[in-house]
Amino acid sequence: MKKNIVSLLSARYSRYHDLVFYVLALAVILLCAVFAVHITRHKNALEREHLQTRDIPQQEFTVGEKPIYVALQEAGLSNQQIAQVVGKLNSVVDTRKLQKGDTYSLSVENDQLVMLLLTQGFKRYFVANVEGALVAGVSDLEVKTRIKTAAGEVKGSLFNSMLAQGLEVPLILDFTDAFSWTIDFNTDTRNGDTYAALWEENYTSTGEITSQDLLAAYYTGAESKTTTYAFYFEDDFYDETGKVSKKMFLKSPISFRNYRISSRFSYGRVHPILKIRRPHLGIDYAAPVGTPVQAVADGTVKFTGWKGGFGNFLEIKHANGYTTMYGHLKSFGKGVRAGAKVKQGQTVGYIGSTGLSTGPHLDFRVKEGSKFVDFLKMKNRNSAVRDVPAEKRQEFEELKVLYLKELKAAGSQSPAAQETL
Repeated sequence: MKKNIVSLLSARYSRYHDLVFYVLALAVILLCAVFAVHITRHKNALEREHLQTRDIPQQEFTVGEKPIYVALQEAGLSNQQIAQVVGKLNSVVDTRKLQKGDTYSLSVENDQLVMLLLTQGFKRYFVANVEGALVAGVSDLEVKTRIKTAAGEVKGSLFNSMLAQGLEVPLILDFTDAFSWTIDFNTDTRNGDTYAALWEENYTSTGEITSQDLLAAYYTGAESKTTTYAFYFEDDFYDETGKVSKKMFLKSPISFRNYRISSRFSYGRVHPILKIRRPHLGIDYAAPVGTPVQAVADGTVKFTGWKGGFGNFLEIKHANGYTTMYGHLKSFGKGVRAGAKVKQGQTVGYIGSTGLSTGPHLDFRVKEGSKFVDFLKMKNRNSAVRDVPAEKRQEFEELKVLYLKELKAAGSQSPAAQETL
């Protein structure tokens, strides 16, 4: 009995002794591992800190100025290293499709790549050396939004006046497009006219403007003292009464460019080539060869081709019995052919001097039924298509108040306003 108890106790003691030994051994191993991780992290932190404080030269290029592989060669990398870097970059962007204007920066130290950063559009692609291994990635440039305003006075031409104020060409064209149904900026503008614009601008952290969206604008005639407004709402521009700015016809078959009316509608004009008195049942718009010509209203192409003295000729049928004609064209717009549908403002041709023509111009004519009419005197060409929907009226009015406040503030701070104070 006594032997059995001793034997049992001995067996338990042996088992517990082994367990304690294993526990202590495991604890020592874990302690060593923790200590090793701590040392490694501390070492890496010091290396990163050292890396950040080092003055590593960085060079910047454009792809057109210097291909990436050439810059890597000149930086001292071997052909094998270059192949590895370019291969890694190819894992995130197709380097065969790089554009000449794409930019990149390069950092190399001790004949080893530190960082290659490629900017293409609004994306950044990188290849970096992380503890001796190359890693690649991509990130979007951060795009921010701000509201901007501008105002000024017309001196010479609206286009040049707005350029002098620092406005971008696309925004200027958006401004004129917003009024293209009510104002012909090539014939209706006068020195002393004033304008203001409010727009939303998206830009990157580097200051590059990605887009500008016109929100509101006004134009005031110096002689008429009449102010015309345009407020962007629900994908259209509306005037201050809530009527959509879009009309049945545009004010001109040529968008805001450098042109002049060289001949008006007349029943007794002397033809410049034939030297005989004959009716000129249209309007001649003189402009440089290649200037885009736009459809003044939605319609269906009735005819395209050569038509005697008119040269290259285009005819479009519109609603309510109207037909418009465009003569002396250099060429027709893409897809513009008999039977094709065209939209208001769509480019349907380009200014030329074909047929009986003394110089580049557009012979533009309008028929109402079977009768030619003077486009500049048409009473119903500016009839509004629709109003702001009733259920949206309050929202429009609230937005209009905010827009008017910003436009008024911009106008009061413009150089023209300051000169009158």
